[in-house]
Amino acid sequence: MYKISDFSKITNLTVKALRYYDEEQILTPSVRNGETGYRYYSEEDYQKAQLIALLRSLEFSISEIRDVLSNCAGPDDLPCYLEEKKRMIEDRIRKEKELIKRLNLYIKPKERKEISMNYQIEQKELAPVLVASIRYKGKYSDVDKYIGTLYKAVKGDAAGAPIQCYYDAEHKEDGADLELCLPIKKKISHPDVMVKTLPAVKAICTTHKGSYQKLNRAYKALLDYANQHGLNIVTPSREVYIKGPGMVFRGNEDNYITEIIIPYE
Repeated sequence: MYKISDFSKITNLTVKALRYYDEEQILTPSVRNGETGYRYYSEEDYQKAQLIALLRSLEFSISEIRDVLSNCAGPDDLPCYLEEKKRMIEDRIRKEKELIKRLNLYIKPKERKEISMNYQIEQKELAPVLVASIRYKGKYSDVDKYIGTLYKAVKGDAAGAPIQCYYDAEHKEDGADLELCLPIKKKISHPDVMVKTLPAVKAICTTHKGSYQKLNRAYKALLDYANQHGLNIVTPSREVYIKGPGMVFRGNEDNYITEIIIPYE
């Protein structure tokens, strides 16, 4: 057994860090003297400390380290976690590069090409639509998690473009009430999806061409129209992804085509 001061020397972890890891319950000493409160560490604790030191050097967060320690069955499992961490870093780098591009558009405004759309608003009476659907709560971008499941369940019975229904009246960063739907030719049976009929509605509609990040402009045009004509809008609104990313490649976002549908009473 090692006293905390000795254990600090052999692990290159400060006493302060060891106490913190103890509080966070990722490296608790094997023995704790009930009278003095002194901590004593074992050889097994040493091996765990080595792994923690490695993960910290690779910038794993405390919550990530806790997850690895709880689920990693042995050295053979570790590369899986490192590979997943690498993918997370690569995704973060991609997002940071995207952010740099956006910043540059405002640093060098001459390079920014703003395309203003003249939204044509229509009032329509939409017929009922038979769909396979998955309702979930999460982020708006979570649609990518479910679209593949829907297409696999429906197979050759798809009868139109995917539809996302938004049951919240306001914008939400997380925990949004969403339903991803795919029109179908006939009823199907699949454990992961529900079959239902989207009801007939009266709605104001417009078409947006371009990135999903700029869909808010289409919504503004629709809401302005509703206010001007005294329409009482209701949920759920719908987005019909007429042309969007593929299952593998996202393609050119400027060419995406989305129909926005907001029902009214």
